[in-house]
Amino acid sequence: MTAPLRAAPGPARARRRDRRVYLRSHPLLFALLAATRGRAVRRIGRTVLVHEADAYRRVLTGLPLDRTAAGTTGGAARAALNAAGDHDAGVLFDQEGDGHRAGRRGLAQGLGAAGVEELRAVWRPLLAGRLEPLAKGGEVDLVALARELSGTVVCALLGSGASPAAVAAAASELAAASVRGELPGPRRPGAHAASARATRRLRQLLGEGDDALSAMVAVAAVNTTVAALPRAVAWCADAGLWDQAADERLLLPLVDELLRVTAPSPLLPRVAAADGVVVGCPVRSGDRVVLVARHAVDAHTKDPDARRPAAPDVARLVFGAGPHTCPGARLARLQLADVLSALSVHRPVVTRAVVDRGAALPSWRKLVVRSSEVVR
Repeated sequence: MTAPLRAAPGPARARRRDRRVYLRSHPLLFALLAATRGRAVRRIGRTVLVHEADAYRRVLTGLPLDRTAAGTTGGAARAALNAAGDHDAGVLFDQEGDGHRAGRRGLAQGLGAAGVEELRAVWRPLLAGRLEPLAKGGEVDLVALARELSGTVVCALLGSGASPAAVAAAASELAAASVRGELPGPRRPGAHAASARATRRLRQLLGEGDDALSAMVAVAAVNTTVAALPRAVAWCADAGLWDQAADERLLLPLVDELLRVTAPSPLLPRVAAADGVVVGCPVRSGDRVVLVARHAVDAHTKDPDARRPAAPDVARLVFGAGPHTCPGARLARLQLADVLSALSVHRPVVTRAVVDRGAALPSWRKLVVRSSEVVR
């Protein structure tokens, strides 16, 4: 458990707290990335590290990628499904061409403008109820809230009658056992068997007719929400950004800035499917390509500020680029906007922050806040 930071509110205070989610969960990996970020692209053996925005974008839009290879997001998803006995499933992350387009069309209705508005009608009452303790001097754990919100949204999106808490727990467990095990760094013993168990559990929860795509949508939605939302709130509280959150004109620019600086999926592991060149660096077929989203969007150097935001084409890179851009971007932006707007009335401060050392993405295990507006 960590005590509240004592320094005056400001970006330096917020950045010190946020660095803990990296340094206490993936210390060796992020030390390596920090040591190599001086160049836009750097090769270490058969691994190519990509740190700069243009190079990052070129890999995703111009370099042929093997989306089923081991060590990639698609490969991890397919391995989890194979381990659970499903050898024929495509999961959007590992698809190209017609299969990928069909998968995205299947999500378009639920994640389009009208679909997201329907989901807002589900999460807004839940959000209002869970934040009520703040008005009475109580505390709220933003991680628990993010889990409930994400599980509820996933169940509504997929038409599942499962427990939102159970879905969120299973999706988190599956990500920790599969995706995190595929990232650079030490591999977890027994990850293969744990991934198979978590995959079966999640698919059983979602229903008899559940397909592989639904399970992977749940994994992506839950884990990115649980990673991003509490970290964004902590940034707002520690950096003193509640004035911007309370301003309707600045709210969405602030959301984009917070998603940029938190970079919920800080790394995108890929594998080249053909030879190519990225910003002067030759890439060979089969090379592992690690796209460092955190560095590409300047999350490590440029503090969030809705009045002086990063260029939109840079900020949007946290959702990827090209045909595989995250289809849930609209949902993520509006959900965080609603959370920040609701919290801005209370201008909460962080009272307790505990890093989740086992999560697939850099995350808090607890992020407890209380209102600074309540007279004590």
